[in-house]
Amino acid sequence: MGFATLALICLVAIIGPLLSLPRWLHLPVVIGELAVGILLGRTGLGVLDPSNETFSFLGEVGFALVMFVAGTHVPVRDPALRPGLSRGLGRAVAVGVLSVPAGWALAHLFGTGHAALYAVLLASSSASLVLPVLDGTPVRGPMMVQLLPQLAVADAACIVALPMAIDPAHAGRAVFGSLAVISCAFLLWLLLRWFVGSGRERKVREISHERSLAVELRASLAILFALAAVAAATHVSVMLAGFAAGIALSAVGEPRRVAKQLFAVTEGFFAPIFFVWLGASLDLRELGTHPAAIVLGLALGGSALVVHGAMVVTGQPWPTALITAAQLGVPVAAVTLGNTLGLMAPGEAPSLLLGALVTVAATALVSGRVRALAQAEETILQRQGAS
Repeated sequence: MGFATLALICLVAIIGPLLSLPRWLHLPVVIGELAVGILLGRTGLGVLDPSNETFSFLGEVGFALVMFVAGTHVPVRDPALRPGLSRGLGRAVAVGVLSVPAGWALAHLFGTGHAALYAVLLASSSASLVLPVLDGTPVRGPMMVQLLPQLAVADAACIVALPMAIDPAHAGRAVFGSLAVISCAFLLWLLLRWFVGSGRERKVREISHERSLAVELRASLAILFALAAVAAATHVSVMLAGFAAGIALSAVGEPRRVAKQLFAVTEGFFAPIFFVWLGASLDLRELGTHPAAIVLGLALGGSALVVHGAMVVTGQPWPTALITAAQLGVPVAAVTLGNTLGLMAPGEAPSLLLGALVTVAATALVSGRVRALAQAEETILQRQGAS
C-alpha cells in the first residue's frame, strides 16, 4: 500500500459526507464510505486489496478509534440518565430476552448455527448513530429520559457480549480477555477521576492550550493503544478496548477540545480508511450466488424492528421503540471479527450489514417523529414551569 492508494482512499471517502448532505435522509456518513469500498474492492473493480497488511492494520486502528468515539458518545454523566434508568434498563433487558428465541429461530431457519450472534445483533442499539441523528432534540421529557439509558445499556452490553457470541468455541478465552480489558478500563477511570479531581488535569490542559501542545489528544491516543495492546495480547478484538476507553473518558468528562481533536483524527482519516477497508473486504456477489443470504439480512433487520418495537406494550411510543433498533457498530464489528476469524458462511457477512441497513433506514424515517414527540413534551414542561 503506497501513498497513491492512500490518496485514492481519502479522495473517494469524500463521497460519504456528500451522500449525507440531504438533511431529510439522515444518512450516516459510513454508508457512503462502505459503498466506496465495495465499489473498489472485491465486489467491484478490485483496485483496493483488503489483504494488504498496511491497509488492514490502518483499518484496525480506525476500528479502535471508531469504537473509542462511540464510547465517548454514551452519555454516562448525563443527569437525564438517572430518572429513567430503571425503565430504560428494564426495556433493554426485555428486548434482550425477546432476542434470544428470535435469534435461535433465525439461526435454525437458515442453518448458520449463529444463534447467539443473531441474538446479540437483535438486542443491540447504536448510541453513536441515534444521538447524532437526534442532535438538538430536547431531553427533559419522560420519553427521552427513558430512551438515553436504554440506548447506553444495550450498546455497552452487546459490545461486551459480541466476542463471546461470535466464537462460542473460545468463549472462555473471550471472557478472560474481556475481563482483562474491562478491568484495565476501570483502573483507567479511577486514575482519570483522581487526575481530574486533583486539579492537575486543568493545569495540564491550560498549558497545552497556551503552547498548542495537544497533550490531551496524545494522552487519549496512548491510552487507547495501550488498551488495544491488552486486547491483542488476550485475543480480544480492539473493538472492546476502544469502547471501554471511550466509556472511561466519558465517565470523567471529555473536554470539548479533546472531543474535537478526536473527531478530526477519527472522522477525517482513520474512520474512512476502516470503512473503505471493510467495504473492500466484502464480496457482495455472494448475495447473488446465495439468495438466502439476502432473505437472512432482511429477516435480521425486520426482526430487530419487531423485538424493539414490542416495547410499545410498556408504554413507549412506537417511533421511539423503533429508533432503539438502530444498529451499526455491533453488526460492523461482527462482520470484521467474523471475516478475521473465518467464521462467516458464504454471503453471511454482507447479510449482517444488510440487516443493519434496514434498521438505519427505519431510523431515518422515524427520527423526525421522535424529535416532534420530544419537542411536544418539552413544551408541556415549559408550560407547567410557567404556571
